[in-house]
Amino acid sequence: MEPGCCTLIANRIRQQGPITVAEYMDLALYAPDAGYYARAAQRSGRTGDFYTSVDASPLFGELLARQFAEMWRAMAPAGAPPAVPFELVEAGAGNGRLSRDVLDGAQRRDPSFYQSIAVHLSERSAAARLAHAGVYADHPGRFASSSADLPTACSGVLFANELLDAFPVHRVAMTAQGLCEIFVDIEAGQFVERLGEVSSPALATHLERLGITLDVGARAEINLAALAWIRAAASSLTRGFLLLVDYGHEAVELYSPAHADGTLTTFYRHVADAADQRGRGTPAWLAAPGTRDLTSHVDLTSIRREAERSGLITLGVVDQSRFLLNLAEHTGLLAEVAGPDRLRDRLALKTLLLPGGLGSTHRVMVFGKQVGTPALTGMLWRR
Repeated sequence: MEPGCCTLIANRIRQQGPITVAEYMDLALYAPDAGYYARAAQRSGRTGDFYTSVDASPLFGELLARQFAEMWRAMAPAGAPPAVPFELVEAGAGNGRLSRDVLDGAQRRDPSFYQSIAVHLSERSAAARLAHAGVYADHPGRFASSSADLPTACSGVLFANELLDAFPVHRVAMTAQGLCEIFVDIEAGQFVERLGEVSSPALATHLERLGITLDVGARAEINLAALAWIRAAASSLTRGFLLLVDYGHEAVELYSPAHADGTLTTFYRHVADAADQRGRGTPAWLAAPGTRDLTSHVDLTSIRREAERSGLITLGVVDQSRFLLNLAEHTGLLAEVAGPDRLRDRLALKTLLLPGGLGSTHRVMVFGKQVGTPALTGMLWRR
């Protein structure tokens, strides 16, 4: 077995027996000095293993800046100027490129909003955190903090782009005898799947709350870590907005026969491999841990319910394409990029907006806390 993350996981299994997929993923992705995200400041882009909206164009951050500026003004009491500072807290910030693009856009388009911003970055990877100060060299006074954790209290907007899909998940399987959990074990020097009793009653409770009964033979992921994070985010936000961008489905679809093998997927050099390969050799997600991304689709229903149980109000859930198109139309960006010298920007917007690109697969979820129910431009549904 190879050194590094493989050895770390193998030793854990030898010490305590088979481990949950959630524990395996946590080590494979985040183990200090060995996990996939822990060893590099950036994993996406042309030279990485996958693309995100941040890689597509700085226009993604610029359009977010326009939505955040509207949120800033919406938080002001009637007749009063907006509050300063307005805290932008990015969770799962990587090396901080997205918040930098937000600042770039605000600086060009809305100087008063720009001057109000205090950026706080939350990122587990120490390698990524080391890059933060340099990324913000052109924005003196706007970069406030960098930490592995969320702030204990913040007022403004807490946002995350493709964070929840990277949280470790439990994998379960429905058998004729009832719900079981898939564990990771070692056999003949290789990582293998092993069925066993569920590691926590919370897994069965999760499905029961959703009214979901898996068919016999079906497999699925349950993201308890994402729900815990939502609770922490709601606690951290004293007043303001929570904005999440991720790919996923409502629970009735996510746990339907259409996804009977689950959605756990590994990305390596821009090639995706589904997790479930029963009878076809070792699943891709068990190969070379620490060298590739692991991800699963987000249960939007559970995220929304957990946010509301934690004191937040759902302000809207829309496709990323609709969200960004609303902002691009409202602010005149579509007209701006129509010129012959803006071909690159038009192509980037196509990737972000049109079906078949990132816009049709990603959802934007916005929640509020002590801000009422403002009609945010990005969340409006227009025929």
